[in-house]
Amino acid sequence: MNEKLSLYIAQMNATVGAVQANCEKIAEVYASAKACGAELILTPELSVTGYPLEDLVLKPHFVEEAMKAVRALADLTAGDGELGLIVGSPWIEDGKLYNAALLLEAGEIKDIHLKRELPNYGVFDEKRIFDAGPAAQVMEFRGHKLGVMICEDMWFEACAADLKAAGAEVLLIPTCSPFEIEKHAERQKHAAHRVAETGLPLVFCNQICGQDELVFDGASYVLAADASVAVQMCGWREEGLLTHWTRSGTELVCDTRLQSDMPDRLTNIYQAMVLGLRDYVNKNRFPGVILGLSGGIDSALSAAVAVDALGADRVHCVMMPSKYTTGESVSDAEACAKSLGVQYETITIKPGVDAFADMLGPVFEGTEPDTTEENIQSRLRGLILMSLSNKFGKMVLTTGNKSEMSVGYATLYGDMCGGYSVLKDVYKLDVFALSHWRNANMPAGAFGPDGEVMPLNTIIKPPTAELREDQKDEDSLPPYEALDDMLRCLVDEEMSAEEVVARGHSASEVARIEHLLYIAEYKRRQAPPGVKITRKNFGKDRRYPITNGFRSAQRNTDKA
Repeated sequence: MNEKLSLYIAQMNATVGAVQANCEKIAEVYASAKACGAELILTPELSVTGYPLEDLVLKPHFVEEAMKAVRALADLTAGDGELGLIVGSPWIEDGKLYNAALLLEAGEIKDIHLKRELPNYGVFDEKRIFDAGPAAQVMEFRGHKLGVMICEDMWFEACAADLKAAGAEVLLIPTCSPFEIEKHAERQKHAAHRVAETGLPLVFCNQICGQDELVFDGASYVLAADASVAVQMCGWREEGLLTHWTRSGTELVCDTRLQSDMPDRLTNIYQAMVLGLRDYVNKNRFPGVILGLSGGIDSALSAAVAVDALGADRVHCVMMPSKYTTGESVSDAEACAKSLGVQYETITIKPGVDAFADMLGPVFEGTEPDTTEENIQSRLRGLILMSLSNKFGKMVLTTGNKSEMSVGYATLYGDMCGGYSVLKDVYKLDVFALSHWRNANMPAGAFGPDGEVMPLNTIIKPPTAELREDQKDEDSLPPYEALDDMLRCLVDEEMSAEEVVARGHSASEVARIEHLLYIAEYKRRQAPPGVKITRKNFGKDRRYPITNGFRSAQRNTDKA
């Protein structure tokens, strides 16, 4: 029986569907781990295919390719002195499709764990695509008994209890756990429960990447048998770490001690936006992004994130003034573009607005100007950005935040035009906080400049869409302190109107915001994807009917 184990934790960035590229990355990890003396490598959940696979995994040919790739990876381990390797892949057994972790050793697939607990809530719908595996059994590796649990398996007591009963000496968790605020603490709480119940140390290996709306923050760790954190790897960085273990009685003890500093709330949110945008643009092979820079805070923060994610040479900003655009907005936009070092130009929309007035004048005769004319301005700006995107290939980045998207304070086919949104799940108050934070901090791994990247005036002046004379957001919406609190209650916490009113909001205002929230659903269905930040984002998390007559503020008293 071996008394020691050298385990390499590979915090990888896999790309969904890119089986060959992912396997090449695993081979690079293998070489790095071998060079530093590892015996066994642990990679994240579905490391061969990327995660989440959604309906791609229902394509038989894709699953066949993944399984073939796993068998090819086993060849890496052939020969004396080679490493063992745990990888994740879809796997078919007896005609059923599973989410599997496979132990590769000595040129063979030595053992398989089939994921037992399939998440079917929030952003997850694994019960729709995978079959549930049987009771877990330990994997034998060179005299060590490994208790492998895939992601959700760790969140329930039964799987860990079965592994303990089967003689496991350590719990290994290959996972793809998406980021949201406070998620890291929640993961470690469940991991600590499993450790306390079994008395076994635990290794949590998470992927690091952006995948459409989801971002994965890494932050892999090792818990000792007393549930203390023995190893804490970095968040937001692809890396590998060799850990050393010694047998003590019936368990393995991690001799390695490493404590990476964990980011605070604003740092986590900002890094999530950067990684989400970077991987979305790069993995979809866009040459860069283009966005409207209005002189307001949302577009300024979006531009800063884009530069930090991609570099200034891949970001194109356009100021599109109308007759309502103030000189203050023009100068703030210019200052922001100069600070960030981006390509910047001005295209006035006045000729287009005048042309539409001439075109529609006979039809609109006898009516008063209203939001129709305001929306024409927004849609002209969207048309300009989409035209530049078509001509030069850069993806349009939208700049709306969650507060606005919640209540429909956005123009369909106007400022909602685009391919991606970094602020889609960020409430307005956090937009203010993040803007101050970025001016005071240089994010790790960012490509943008240090120091102030957004003019202070952009952050502190009253927000406005500038679609009519002297317009302010608070002409149409409650103050953001009140609005964001109501929205967090109604959206993230699913509170009733009565519960929100009990927090000190007026009943009429809560009823109005709830109504706006529901009737804007059709707009959100047509919005681009954006980075998930909160517990409940618009998209995968929150899926409401567009046609919806329920209003809790009315106590549902309407008669059928």
